[in-house]
Amino acid sequence: MIKKVGQFFSDVILEGKRVTWPARRELVDSSVVVLLFIVILAVVIMCCDEAIRKVLAWILG
Repeated sequence: MIKKVGQFFSDVILEGKRVTWPARRELVDSSVVVLLFIVILAVVIMCCDEAIRKVLAWILG
């Protein structure tokens, strides 16, 4: 069992060395895209929430 665990971690380290890591600029660009998407999605959800609130207020009088 201990031998299998050791082999697992050895394989993890080996796979980590094979990974192609993104360049700093690519990482920054991707992060900006993700943050912009989150902001846009938050605004859309806020607008939908406000519309639903107004409809319910109108229905309930």
